[in-house]
Amino acid sequence: MQPVLTIALSKGRIFSETLPLLATAGIAAVDDPETSRRLILTTSRRDVQLVILRASDVPTYVQYGAADLGVAGKDILMEHGGEGLYEPLDLNIAHCRLMVAKRVGAPVPAGRWRVATKYVNTTRRYFAAQGHQVEIIKLYGSMELAPLVGLADYIVDVVDTGNTLRANGLEPIDPPIAQISSRLIINRAAMKMKYGRIKELMDCLAAAVN
Repeated sequence: MQPVLTIALSKGRIFSETLPLLATAGIAAVDDPETSRRLILTTSRRDVQLVILRASDVPTYVQYGAADLGVAGKDILMEHGGEGLYEPLDLNIAHCRLMVAKRVGAPVPAGRWRVATKYVNTTRRYFAAQGHQVEIIKLYGSMELAPLVGLADYIVDVVDTGNTLRANGLEPIDPPIAQISSRLIINRAAMKMKYGRIKELMDCLAAAVN
């Protein structure tokens, strides 16, 4: 029997939008991760399993070989840095934008700007390239609250419709830092050792995307 091929996914939008693509390769999850407590899911193919992770952990599991492949948003990959990974395919799913936002009508602050975000590395690189000195405050959620209570002048976060920003009196600043979609990532060692099976899966996914 062939060694199991392990694919790392995160719950929610990425999982639901990846499933139709995996179906083209005959891969369907036996359990629904939204209702199952299992973190390792069997599939309709005995040689393929899915591991369910936090989105930010997917590149790390793939980098260190705990998963052979994974699907991660470009925002997560930019923050991670992409070490030890191939990123061969844009799956063209889970679209959003990584943006700077501020309170509507707020003036440009004097001195060093304070920026709240969970994308610390990406934010530091972005503002350095813009020639701005910033103090970065790392938050894990409810980013929109930070400018409202005076914790930060700006936030950096992913924006889909923009409804949450508007509801909290914030506005995005164009242009976006990056246009985001989800990408297929592959462990470098697995690409060599399991090349045939990974290439077959990658070709099915590419055909489905196209």
